[in-house]
Amino acid sequence: MTAYSLRARLLALWVLLLASAAVTAYLMWGVYSQSTDVQVAQTEVAVGRACREIIDRYAASVRSRGGRLGESDFEGLVEAALGGAPGVEGGIWSTADGSVAYAYPTYEGTGRKTDLPAAEQGTIAALNAEVLRGDHVVSVRRPSRTQVLLLQGCPLRGPEAGLTAWTMGRAHVNDGPTYKRFVAGLGFLAVTVLGSAAFLGWFLYGFSGRIARLEAALAAPRPDGEDLPRLERTGERELDRLVEALNAAGGRLRDARTRAVAAERLAAVGRLAASIAHEIRNPIAAMRLKAENALVSGDPNRAATALEAVLGQIARVDTLLRDLLNLTQARPLNRMPTALAPLLVECARLQEDFARARSVRVEIEADGLPGSDLPQIDPAQVARALDNLLLNALQHTPPGGRVRLRAERVTVDGGVRLHLRVDDTGPGIEPAIRASLFEPFVTARPDGTGLGLAIVREIALAHRGAVGLVEGAAETTFLLDLPWRPS
Repeated sequence: MTAYSLRARLLALWVLLLASAAVTAYLMWGVYSQSTDVQVAQTEVAVGRACREIIDRYAASVRSRGGRLGESDFEGLVEAALGGAPGVEGGIWSTADGSVAYAYPTYEGTGRKTDLPAAEQGTIAALNAEVLRGDHVVSVRRPSRTQVLLLQGCPLRGPEAGLTAWTMGRAHVNDGPTYKRFVAGLGFLAVTVLGSAAFLGWFLYGFSGRIARLEAALAAPRPDGEDLPRLERTGERELDRLVEALNAAGGRLRDARTRAVAAERLAAVGRLAASIAHEIRNPIAAMRLKAENALVSGDPNRAATALEAVLGQIARVDTLLRDLLNLTQARPLNRMPTALAPLLVECARLQEDFARARSVRVEIEADGLPGSDLPQIDPAQVARALDNLLLNALQHTPPGGRVRLRAERVTVDGGVRLHLRVDDTGPGIEPAIRASLFEPFVTARPDGTGLGLAIVREIALAHRGAVGLVEGAAETTFLLDLPWRPS
């Protein structure tokens, strides 16, 4: 059975309230629209009836007078025809002379209205022209925001050709008592239903905000390594009981974590001490054996040879300790715009004697880099990382092989990155040490300290980057991935 949260239930109730308000408003709008449609229909009937009234009065006047009518006759019959049609105006139109008669007997303004409405004069002319072309009744409906303009034109058949009658009325759709009742109903709906929804929404917003603050506090990064932060009280009684329980659990978890970290630190120190002891014991044993043999033999030449061997072993121990100090003593970064091509050339130059001795050629590829946009890196530390990678590649490349240094600017997930690659044609990395390749004291060479690649990893992490072995490459390839600029 699905369990829904309190927030989901409140949100569902809030949505139902809004939906109820929307449906009620839609129904009210439907009722209002029907009432306005009735108003428009009534006005349309009144306009049509008035137009027919003008036709009837015109026909009666022609019969009674037995011929053509004068302009005053037109004015009188239009005035009489529209006298019983409230809100309807109209007249008689001539093809040759335009408007020959106009009347608006029910006009509610001051005085008698005798001038043709200028705003609708073009529409009236077009309506009468269409009536004459078709010789039939033509109706026109022009809706606007607050009213619907209704016109009807009727042909006048008599002794004078080119005459038409027209009538015009207005149905007010967004004005008047009906519209005011509709607005009042919507206002009442807003105060009741929407007011209730707003109150529920305010409560839901506040409750969700308290939950969101607790979630953000729990999800925020904690540099001190704490598993649970100290949560602040929310002011909501039910939530505060949970906050107190979480704070108490966090305290117990911190105590347990402190004990676990202390135990892990002691174990790590023990492993490191054992590794250092193992690495130093071999040179000391070799020096002791050489010294004992030289003392026993009494041969000066053998003593000199023994001293040289002792000095070599001392140099090995010194290298081990120096690399160990470089690994454990973090140095602050000194970022600056750095030209990569000269940096790669200098790294290759420092190792050229060693490369020549092993008959290995070193190639550099940095042609595709932009000339003006330089990466922000610490050149000394990046050069040190490249030296370690280059020396590692030279030591594993057989005579006649090739080592290549490459630098390129790439875009990854919308961010600009610096990729430094070191490729060699050596036999590759043994599968047994791939997973722990960058851990201290991991090496495949008997004379190696296993700290060079660990130092490279620390330099990459200090730059907020990474280093790794490219899987599936045609050659043994190490990739140093750094941000082009610090974020």
